[in-house]
Amino acid sequence: MQQFKNIRIILSGGGTGGHIFPAVAIANAVKEASPDAEIMFVGAKGRMEMEKVPAAGYPIEGLWISGLQRRLTFDNLMFPFKVTSSLFKARKIIKSFKPDVVIGTGGYASGPTLKIASWLGIPTLIQEQNSFPGITNKMLASKADRICVAYEGMEKFFPASKIKITGNPVRHDIEFNNNSRYEALKGFGLSPDKLTLLVVGGSLGARTINHSIHAGLRVLAENNIQLIWQTGKLYGIQAAKAVNEFQLDGIITMPFIKQMDMAYSAADIVVSRAGAIAISELCLTGKPSILVPSPNVAEDHQTKNALALASKNAAILVKDSEAAASLISTITSLAANITQQKTLSENISAMAIRNSAHQIAELVFELALKIKK
Repeated sequence: MQQFKNIRIILSGGGTGGHIFPAVAIANAVKEASPDAEIMFVGAKGRMEMEKVPAAGYPIEGLWISGLQRRLTFDNLMFPFKVTSSLFKARKIIKSFKPDVVIGTGGYASGPTLKIASWLGIPTLIQEQNSFPGITNKMLASKADRICVAYEGMEKFFPASKIKITGNPVRHDIEFNNNSRYEALKGFGLSPDKLTLLVVGGSLGARTINHSIHAGLRVLAENNIQLIWQTGKLYGIQAAKAVNEFQLDGIITMPFIKQMDMAYSAADIVVSRAGAIAISELCLTGKPSILVPSPNVAEDHQTKNALALASKNAAILVKDSEAAASLISTITSLAANITQQKTLSENISAMAIRNSAHQIAELVFELALKIKK
């Protein structure tokens, strides 16, 4: 990667971990290549980025901004004032910080931040995680200099000349996972002689997945399937009680898995929601996967993400509305079909894109050099 002295970068993105993590990963890649780089984040006040970004070691400024609700609310009435306030503050931040490049990874704050940067003639780069872009990134695309995407076919939404397929940045320990299956299973106290199912639904859990797994514990045990079940904090106590009688069968539960690299190494099959970052991790791990998209996300992003894999026979899609009736049977069917597991693994692995954060950082340096000339 080329070097760039004294580069100054603003990153804006948040609201969910799917927007925050890529932004932090890009910042880390920039700092790795140019340790003297100055980096500032811009987020939305009251959103999780205001805690997560400082925890990652970067300063952040907050804008008074939120999204529009689908019904008439006080927040909707205040929306024009929030936009105006955010544009003024974003301009103040950019004028003061004097960035060479401004990067948006999606979320409320990235709209006014990148809009002001474009008005001021500062190069901008968008990183879109999903196979169907969010409203903010679609609005910003015409003025952006580069658009980094994780899926093919994004010219339906963005100018083709600006698109670069870079994939989504994921956690370093997952992308460069060297744990053996045996050691990972040993760490979880599980047997290497049984098929192991990993179920994840995010930090808060996934209600439909949790209820379906809970109802099917006995079926999993009878089919000799071990289980590592991340329930999320809201379902942790209930799940812990439910698995008591199945612990000898290798069924374990926890509210949150800190070492996801170990969990992926231990797993033979994964059940997951279909968030963009989760899918990127699954592609890199190459695990046969069953995706249950959340229906409660903007523009039904997760279903579109899951379809992008299912259409290539790289994952199995189970609709959230059908999970209670069919998730367990889908799991047991896949567990019994070694050929299908191998096909899914090969196809999902073929979709993996590595070194995404460093690819994006390289484009950031190119934009900075271009304006300096």
